[in-house]
Amino acid sequence: MRDRALPLVSEIDSVGLMDRISAGEDIYLVDIRTPAEIVQAAIPNAVYIPMHLLPLRMNELPRDKDVVLYCRSGRRAGIAAEVLASQGYERLQHLEGDIVAWADKGRPVETPKDPAACVAALTAGQPAEPACLAP
Repeated sequence: MRDRALPLVSEIDSVGLMDRISAGEDIYLVDIRTPAEIVQAAIPNAVYIPMHLLPLRMNELPRDKDVVLYCRSGRRAGIAAEVLASQGYERLQHLEGDIVAWADKGRPVETPKDPAACVAALTAGQPAEPACLAP
């Protein structure tokens, strides 16, 4: 059962997120999927923090801007939002439909120039750049 003391996390659809990105809003977009999932397709400029590393990297997330979380189906993003909310994060949003809906609507996605190096870097807990940057 969900702790009622936690703030509800609002959802943002792909149209709303794309509009905010296009308008130049300062949004911190977090992809919490596994490294193997990330190399299939990711939203440009997302920060990659696989769910299993979230407790170790939570301090990287800003508290003074909107943090939008996504995964593949929403389950992990929901869990991540609850974890972050329990630690005092208030400006949390969840991408409705996650990466699947984003890609299905023809929104921009990127893939790494070297998928194997990207997976290795992310699995080791290293920053995604430069291995995961799209060509």
